[in-house]
Amino acid sequence: MVAITINYEGELHCLATHVPSGAAFSTDAPVDNQGKGESFSPTDLVAAALGSCILTTMGIVAQRLGVDIRGAAAKVEKEMSSAPPRRIQCLRVELFMPKAPDDETRLKLERAAHTCPVHKSLHPDTDAPITFHWGT
Repeated sequence: MVAITINYEGELHCLATHVPSGAAFSTDAPVDNQGKGESFSPTDLVAAALGSCILTTMGIVAQRLGVDIRGAAAKVEKEMSSAPPRRIQCLRVELFMPKAPDDETRLKLERAAHTCPVHKSLHPDTDAPITFHWGT
């Protein structure tokens, strides 16, 4: 179990602290929902969590396979629903991989991306396609 504390600081800003490490970051409501957009919104963090979880999970598999994926990058585009209730409708993920490995390794890495814990934790109504760009 990991504890995270969140303190409301007013004006739609929160400060989240990772208790084990003391690392902290601020959030703000998005401009389209009464905020100033001065930091990540809570739903932006879901998008960031998805991208970083995919790369981390792929990194674990890559280490096991003796493959270096250093330089890999993810771009996640978040789309909110236009009809109530307000929710994340789509998290479109693009992965840019620096090298194209052999077919067997590529399949294992792609499978890892689709099985990261954040991807598996998304609501079934949230569309989360993953596109791979190998050797970019």
